Amino acid sequence: MATVALTKPAKPKRGGKWSPWLFALPALVVYVAFLVYPALSSLWFSLTDWDGLSATYNFVGLDNYVKLPSDPVVATAVRNNVIWTVVTIAFPTAIGLALAVALNGKVHGKPVLRLIFYTPAVLPLVSIASIWGWLYNPQYGAINSFLRLIGLDGLAQPWLGQDSTALWAVMVPAIWLRTGFPMLLYLAALQGIPKELYEAATVDGATRWQQFWQVTMPSLRPAHYIVLALSLIDSFKVFDMIYAMTYGGPGTATQVMGTWMYANVFQYYQAGYGTAIAVVITLVAIAVGIPYVRSQTREAS
Repeated sequence: MATVALTKPAKPKRGGKWSPWLFALPALVVYVAFLVYPALSSLWFSLTDWDGLSATYNFVGLDNYVKLPSDPVVATAVRNNVIWTVVTIAFPTAIGLALAVALNGKVHGKPVLRLIFYTPAVLPLVSIASIWGWLYNPQYGAINSFLRLIGLDGLAQPWLGQDSTALWAVMVPAIWLRTGFPMLLYLAALQGIPKELYEAATVDGATRWQQFWQVTMPSLRPAHYIVLALSLIDSFKVFDMIYAMTYGGPGTATQVMGTWMYANVFQYYQAGYGTAIAVVITLVAIAVGIPYVRSQTREAS
């Protein structure tokens, strides 16, 4: 009877202590070139009086940062950022949750309705700004034309052309396009809630409203945190929607930190001051994002 010699499998050769770094090198190069280097460059330029064009500039230290609190436009921009953040978080979150609850029930045409409600979230912002800019047109826009048609001529006004309505008018399309994202997250979270919880609550005599507050809302806590954290970061660094619709005007009525940063760098040629504003925006976004990253890391571990 033939015997078979048993041999241990050969151990894979190790590439040395530098092997993991060599494997990650391409990603590190891209990360350093397109994130770390621009960030450090912006931090340096924020400490200078560079105009964005000249080959020479002077180091001014923290002068640009000291100037921020005394800038009246910064005060307006911060106020508008706060208003924008509160409104564009509260309304899309509430509407998205309501839509998710409705679509999680017995509704005909669920796939079509989900597509309709989520479509604004994937549309190009330039297209959205153009559509709503046409709707707000004081002479030929659909909104004022409809108001005149039903005899409410007094309500027809230049929505984007006056201080009292410009910011609120821009927030309407922002709410419209931001509702789809929380709706999708809440819908996924709702489908993950065990039905046994609702059955037990029904046996205990809980009403639909009580089930919503005692079962649904606590179960949606992780989704709440994700929606609020990401929406808060996105709201504070808003730029594209406002710039595409009003350029920060009329006057400074719709200026936010992002548009004021852009104006200083590319219109007033105060790149040092503009990058200082950009650094402040980045620091606030990081401060808001750290708790979210920590919570996700804690859950993953």
